[in-house]
Amino acid sequence: MTAKAIDMRWRGGDLPTGPGLDGMARALALVESASPAELRECAGGILQASHGLAWVSCLYLDGSGRWLGSDGDDIRFDCDDFRHPYAHAIRQGKPLRLGLAEARSRLDHPAFQAQVAALSGDVHLEVRPLRARDGEREWLGAMGVAGKAAVLEGLGEDPEFAAFESLLCRLWAGLSRHQGDRHREARLRQSLAQLNDGARRQALAQRLAEDLLGTSPAMQTLRSQVIRAAETGLAVLLQGETGTGKDRVARAIHQFSARAEGPFMAINCAAIPESLLESELFGHAKGAFSGADQAREGLISQADGGTLFLDEIGDMPLPLQAKLLRVLESGRYRPLGASEERQADLRLVAATHQPLQERIRDQRFRADLYYRLGQFPLSLPPLRERREDIAQLAEAFAVDFCSREGRDELGITPAALRQLRERDYPGNVRELKNLIDYACAMTRPGDDIEPMALPGLTEAEDSDRQEGTDGSGGQSAESASQVHDLRSALRDYEAELIRQRLLLFGGNRALAAESLGVPKRTLAHKCRQLELDAK
Repeated sequence: MTAKAIDMRWRGGDLPTGPGLDGMARALALVESASPAELRECAGGILQASHGLAWVSCLYLDGSGRWLGSDGDDIRFDCDDFRHPYAHAIRQGKPLRLGLAEARSRLDHPAFQAQVAALSGDVHLEVRPLRARDGEREWLGAMGVAGKAAVLEGLGEDPEFAAFESLLCRLWAGLSRHQGDRHREARLRQSLAQLNDGARRQALAQRLAEDLLGTSPAMQTLRSQVIRAAETGLAVLLQGETGTGKDRVARAIHQFSARAEGPFMAINCAAIPESLLESELFGHAKGAFSGADQAREGLISQADGGTLFLDEIGDMPLPLQAKLLRVLESGRYRPLGASEERQADLRLVAATHQPLQERIRDQRFRADLYYRLGQFPLSLPPLRERREDIAQLAEAFAVDFCSREGRDELGITPAALRQLRERDYPGNVRELKNLIDYACAMTRPGDDIEPMALPGLTEAEDSDRQEGTDGSGGQSAESASQVHDLRSALRDYEAELIRQRLLLFGGNRALAAESLGVPKRTLAHKCRQLELDAK
């Protein structure tokens, strides 16, 4: 109200006159309330103290208009439940007054009965519905008071109480609308932040696509998960078949994390003898064991401030698993032979192709370490589940080979790409890369990679073998006529097939055996029989 309006109301006799300013401090307390909840608490205290009321309860109507709530507890009163007096007052839109004894006998709502349980039986109750006093007239809530009958009678006739109630409703409506505006602004800011955050993550995922190749849905999901993982400090467990690129994903998590400026240290737990693995990880003091002529920092120390990648974590010995768990939980470790503990701040990324839960059942892997490592689990898709990426990967591997070998770029014919897409790839992306490297080496400069350059049966040969033809519908009489010793011919074919698979997998007998569907021991026996060089 402006000063001119106040002066006009005073001159017109609308405002009370007198030597004092009674109630201004209480009004100021109401006005200074910062929220609707604070206002309701303040109003209840003022009303109870000023009129000697036995009890005051100020309830708010929720946004749906279906129930009344109480500040500071979980009590809810459904506006359609007439077992409590608030529903009657709200529905009738006018105050409701009744004796406490009558209320206890007629109204059996448990929460309401609990509210008035401590009151004496001679008091009366009055429930007053509250709504905004301006043009919008929205419902705000209800006020319940308890006191002597004469006191409640006096409240209804007291102009000061009417002014108090009017001020309460005006302030309540203003604060609620302001709070609603702030909530809407906050939601808008949150939505904008999420949009910006989503756009930022999408841009990062697009950058990541330059390293983790593939446009398949599986790879798009993986890149999104990598960005999410990089934003956290959680330990990441990468699980997937051999050759799916777990090392590249680990480096990507590091490069896109807040630790990108720190070191990235990696170790293959299956490639280091058990006797040396502890020293590699934790380091050792001088004289810790025979041959330890000087102290050495372990990978945990070297990874301080950065990321430690433990590949093939499933092969880590159980005693080391317990020590690694302590590093993850406390950041503390002790080098071999050292007398004092050290502190390391690192982010751990672990990887395995083994089913760790099976190893836990076999008591070869600690369950507590598994759950600590798997704070952010990531599963890498095998190549057979994203065959649409094979062409892009093959072309990228061909470009990489030519760059490394200083050769002109090679293309890949559609027939060769078709054959590549039809393979099974038990060795996944690693197998595809080795296959393309071999094909590039077998392709003359200036030519494109043809099916004949790929190890194993060509598409035409495979079809001919299945149909028993020479490609033109007849028997391959020429090749058959050249075979005079079936046993020798089968031996030569078997030797050639094994030799090509070993070349494909860089001499790795385990992968070659897996691709041929035979045990590694069987393949080793055949290599000795056929006098094959498996280097």
